[in-house]
Amino acid sequence: MVQIEPSIAFGDSLELSKQAAWLEFSTFSNCPELIAGVDEVGRGCLFGPVVAAAVILPKSALSVLMAAEIKDSKKLSSSRRHKLAQQIRALALDWRIGFASVAEIDQINILQATLLAMKRAVLKLKVQPTLCLIDGNQFIQDLALPQQTIVKGDERSLCIAAASILAKVWRDELVMRFASKYPMYDLERNKGYGSKKHLLALQKYGPSPLHRQSFRPCQINIVNRDTKLARESLGSKF
Repeated sequence: MVQIEPSIAFGDSLELSKQAAWLEFSTFSNCPELIAGVDEVGRGCLFGPVVAAAVILPKSALSVLMAAEIKDSKKLSSSRRHKLAQQIRALALDWRIGFASVAEIDQINILQATLLAMKRAVLKLKVQPTLCLIDGNQFIQDLALPQQTIVKGDERSLCIAAASILAKVWRDELVMRFASKYPMYDLERNKGYGSKKHLLALQKYGPSPLHRQSFRPCQINIVNRDTKLARESLGSKF
């Protein structure tokens, strides 16, 4: 009788356990290779565009990225994200970035702008996917490709996790280029999110042209103006 060494058996069991956590090894294991993971970043930011990425990974890349301990971009340090982004770009069959501008966000709302950014990322792909895995619970409208929404997809799909990392790295680098132009908002640290220092700067300086005017924290000048007009109309002395 041949005995399996405990360390090897444990290693195989651990490997299978890790694979079971990712949908590409279970639900979509029999799908063709051309699955695109689609995710966005910056939806809750006050500054800058909302950015999405679409990534098609070959099946040979899945175990490599799993071994590299890929995960949702929000759970990674900046240095880990950059290293993984380089690895993903090297392994991917295709990857693309799409975004919706601040003006588009203010015009059509953040949800629709997010879906628009996702659609643009998918449509830029040179390799056409057979299935798009979309993070969240909203389908991309008018996209002539099969789609599957996955809530918390960046924790369940390797392709979506890869997309979240590429989108995050690309957007952070974009915001960093504006940090020196608008140093008062502390963009270098908050990347456009509403940190305490960012909110205080909005109150003091008002929004920049790249702030989302439809977001309440960015409407400080409008609120002050309307309050002033109301007081003047009442003849109050303030």
